[in-house]
Amino acid sequence: MQTWIILWLYISSTVIEICTGIASPLQPFTTYDHSIQLEANIAELWWTVNNTAQEITFELHVKTIGWIALGISPAGGMKGADIAVGWVDSSGKAHIQDRFAFDKQKPVMDNTTQDWFLLKGQEQNGWTAIQFKRSLDSCDPMDVPIKLGTNILIFAYDLDDIDPCQSKLDIKYHDDRRGTRILPLRSYADQPTDEMFVGLDFVDFRFDNHAVPSADTTYYCKVFKSPSRFLTKRHAIAHKVLIDSRNTNLLHHLDLFECSSKDVLDDANLPDGICDDILTGMRMCSSNVATSWAIGADSTTVYPEEAGYAVTSAISNKYFMIKIHYDNPRLTS
Repeated sequence: MQTWIILWLYISSTVIEICTGIASPLQPFTTYDHSIQLEANIAELWWTVNNTAQEITFELHVKTIGWIALGISPAGGMKGADIAVGWVDSSGKAHIQDRFAFDKQKPVMDNTTQDWFLLKGQEQNGWTAIQFKRSLDSCDPMDVPIKLGTNILIFAYDLDDIDPCQSKLDIKYHDDRRGTRILPLRSYADQPTDEMFVGLDFVDFRFDNHAVPSADTTYYCKVFKSPSRFLTKRHAIAHKVLIDSRNTNLLHHLDLFECSSKDVLDDANLPDGICDDILTGMRMCSSNVATSWAIGADSTTVYPEEAGYAVTSAISNKYFMIKIHYDNPRLTS
């Protein structure tokens, strides 16, 4: 299985205005405080928190004409998740259901109180959009409070609608049509778009066409040299992780390390291979973490205006190592 990973480090001394774009062809029903792409060209989420009313309004757009679902999970999986399932039927009427997942199985209808409230819905051009709201904390034992700090969102979708009158048209297993994001819903800082970085230099660390083994877990390491084109010390103001959209399910996390100046490296033969095989003689390359990324994290991180990360030195080049954890439970070849 071929994958590619790119870690971009954007280099500049200035930060420019942040813009936000969307992939969904449907316009949101209203203006929201925040938005994020849950899955590239597949799923978009908007939301606004009303602290006075202690409620949150969501709008979920997914590229499907079947049901779509958004859940709040206590630990990142199905178990214990509070889930809203919505769809637009053939007559154009929108629906929503409040469900709860006791385990990795079909979520059941919440039999306590209905706490996800439908506002609007539409279906056009192969996309479904549902606007809905709920309390930040409903005090319902089958709901998950949306607290300050990070919240774990799960989402899924199917190709067919639900028909409450026909049991065979109930919610069913979504296969790989799912995802997870970790977001501070009540204090989120919107992601910058690529327009922010137009005209800036960048350093590109690329895992290009790497074949992931058919093993459950693989830790792969690769060392990179900072570019020699910079004649003075330069700082990164942001970094972005780009993952082949066909293989996002294989990536568990990655770490970027800055190698120690005590490591002796051969530019013509920089280490590249299974981590256990190459780290024996260069442990100092895994002692200084520059940045990390994991499932659910934002792809782009912008550093504070007051500080950056030095990617080159005034007197010599630097070396960096990326360590990737590939998760392949299906042992795909």
